[in-house]
Formats: sequence, C-alpha cells, structure tokens
Amino acid sequence: MPKLKRGTIHPSAKEEAAIASGIAADPDSYEPSDAEWKRMKPYARLGRPPAAVTKERITIRLSREVLNHFRAGGPGWQTRIDELLKKAAGL
Repeated sequence: MPKLKRGTIHPSAKEEAAIASGIAADPDSYEPSDAEWKRMKPYARLGRPPAAVTKERITIRLSREVLNHFRAGGPGWQTRIDELLKKAAGL
C-alpha cells in the first residue's frame, strides 16, 4: 500500500469490497477489464504540443532601452526581436 498523506482516509478491505459490489450491481456503470485499461490512452495530452520548428535557447545581453521598447509592444516581444534580427541578417 502506498504511503498515506496526512489526513488521507482509505477504505478498509471490507469497505472496498462493498463499494466494488455496489459498482458491479449498478446497471449504468461500466468497469473496464485490466486488458481494456492497458489499451486506453489519455484523452488529452498535457502540456504544449511539440513545435514543428523549434528555437534555440540562448543568453544575450541587450540594453535596457531596447528591452523596454520591445516589451512595451506587449506579448510576443521576443518574436519581434527575432524577426528584426532575421531581417538584419538578410534571412
């Protein structure tokens, strides 16, 4: 049995059996078999979807004035800096 957190209450084996028999007796419930559980996949994937094109994380030092200028434009300021650098590099 896993280590219990403080305040966690788990049913006894007798209570667990009563719960399981109640679930089994309910015509509106369905309990998948172990084989069905193994075949199931999560409905939703957590986190961000993988990007087709990724960017490399680096550290760069910019003047406070440059940062303030781009940040004042709101979200996407790093992308705007990236676009400006691409233009300057002729890409």
